[in-house]
Amino acid sequence: MDRLHAMRVYSRVARLGSFARAADDLELSRAAVSEAVAALEKHLGARLLTRTTRRVTVTAEGADFLERCLRILAEVEAAEESVRGARARPQGSLRVDVPTAFGRGLLLPALPQFMQRYPDLKLDLRFNDRVVDLIAEQVDVAVRVGVVRQKSYVARRIATTRRVIVASPAYLATAGRPLRPEDLAGHRLLGLASGATGRPQAWRFRASRVQVAEFAVVFNLAEAQLAAALAGAGLAQTIDLLAGELIARGRLETVLDGYVGEGPPISIVYPAAARGSARLRVFADFAAGLLLRFQENLTRG
Repeated sequence: MDRLHAMRVYSRVARLGSFARAADDLELSRAAVSEAVAALEKHLGARLLTRTTRRVTVTAEGADFLERCLRILAEVEAAEESVRGARARPQGSLRVDVPTAFGRGLLLPALPQFMQRYPDLKLDLRFNDRVVDLIAEQVDVAVRVGVVRQKSYVARRIATTRRVIVASPAYLATAGRPLRPEDLAGHRLLGLASGATGRPQAWRFRASRVQVAEFAVVFNLAEAQLAAALAGAGLAQTIDLLAGELIARGRLETVLDGYVGEGPPISIVYPAAARGSARLRVFADFAAGLLLRFQENLTRG
């Protein structure tokens, strides 16, 4: 049995939850996929997958083995890249998970430039505002907003942010401009759910005991929250990188500037086992450059 091949096949079946989809993805026959997984289970003396007529799920033993497989496969790929000299010309596939607002606002407009610079690199882009398990979902690299606490990940901080509270000029003309956090009690507040917990993120303020956790509307996407603020639905707390351009163009105005402070960091996150990957390195450098230039433009604006 080719154990590396079997591990690759098993990892793909576990991620896709289907032998048929894994076979199509790997360009193998379904019989070959089934045989590879069966041989691996026989070799280990353990059942890795539970099969039903509707779906395939990972067993408890299979989940632990999957995490180790992905680390080993990432190490093998990094070793192969170094031997092939791939650092000079990165190639292969890279699965990337990014926040929706970053993906649409910064990454998509710059994507042709990245593709021209690295023509042999294929991106599998996922726009997502929830916190994904990189190893379980076989994500190579993610742009993450907030503190990264997982010890099995490497987090490269690429930007800092500042919190701002914004509203449309039309809303402020009608509802008035709050001067202190206590004044928020008379306003419509637009909340944002945490990507990790699903619960609304509370608003906290410097030099004030006020904490806001009750909202007129709660959104699961930062883009939707900002769109609602633009439409005049109420006040929204966000970060400067998301709202900076709209503020500069006068479409949104900030309030309570003296009461809000540092926001969450933005980091490039990847499994520790993939540290030496050239594909990962060039994307991380590219994403960091996008954010740096955007911040510089906001400062000049």
